[in-house]
Amino acid sequence: MTGSLVVARLLIGEAARRRLLLALLLLTLVVIALTVWGFSRINELTPSGQPISEAQRRTIASQLLILVMFMFSWVISLASVFVAAPAISGELESGIAAAVLARPISRLEYVVGKWLGLLALILAYGIGAGVVEIVAVNVVVGYLPPRPLEFLAFVVGEGVVLLTLALALSTRMSGMVGGVIAAILFGIAWMGGIIGGVGAALGNQTITHVGTATKLILPTDGLWRGAVWSLEPAVIIAANTQLGPAVAANPFFAAEPPPAAYVVWAVAWIAAVLVLAVWSFRSREI
Repeated sequence: MTGSLVVARLLIGEAARRRLLLALLLLTLVVIALTVWGFSRINELTPSGQPISEAQRRTIASQLLILVMFMFSWVISLASVFVAAPAISGELESGIAAAVLARPISRLEYVVGKWLGLLALILAYGIGAGVVEIVAVNVVVGYLPPRPLEFLAFVVGEGVVLLTLALALSTRMSGMVGGVIAAILFGIAWMGGIIGGVGAALGNQTITHVGTATKLILPTDGLWRGAVWSLEPAVIIAANTQLGPAVAANPFFAAEPPPAAYVVWAVAWIAAVLVLAVWSFRSREI
C-alpha cells in the first residue's frame, strides 16, 4: 500500500515538525537521569553504614526498576492515547483529510497509514527510552532484568493497544472526547486487574471473573503483568509465591507470564479494532 506509507510519512513528519518526539525524549532523559541518580544511592539505604550484599543490591534494584517502568508504561500508554486521538478527527475538522483523500489514496490506505505512522512513533520512543533506562541501571548498579526483550515487547504492546483504540475513536469523535474515553478505559482496565487479583486472593469467583473480563475487553493490564514478570528475578518470584494467593492483588508482581493464548488474543484484538476503525471511517461522510 503505497498510499499508506505516504500517509505514515506525513504523520511522522508532522510529529517531528511539532517537536513531539523531541519533547518526550528530553523529558524522558531528565527522568532517566533522576532515576539513575536514585539507583546510585542504593548502597546508602542501610542505616548501619555497612555495604549491602550483592543479593540485597539486586533485590532492591529489581523492585525500584519495576516502579520506574510502571511510570514509563503509563507515559507510553497515555502518550499513545493523546497522539492517536486527534490523528483523524483533527484532520477532518481542519479539512486536511478531504484534501488528502482527493488524491489517489483510499480511506483504507489513509487509516492504515495513520496507524503505521503512530506505530513507528511508539516503537521508536518506547524501545529507545526503555533500552536507555535498562542500560543505565546496568551500568550504575550492575543489575540487568532477566527478560529485557520480553519487557519491551509487553510494554510497547500496551501502547499499541491504546493507540489502536484511540485511532478507532478518532474516526467518530473529536480528539478530546476520544482521548478522555481511551484514558478512562485504560484506568478502568488497570483497576479491573487489581479487582480480579483481590477476587483470586479471597477465592471469590465472581470478582475474579470481573478482572478476567476487563483483561479481555482491553488487554492492557494483562500485558502490564507480562512486563512485570519480565523484570522479576526468580528469587523474588519464589519469595512472593510463598505468601499464597494474596499476592495476586499486587499490581507490581506477576508469578508467571501471560498465557500464549492471551498474547494471541491481544494481537487479534489489535487487528480487530484496526479493522473496525477502517470500517467506521469508510462508512462516514466527510
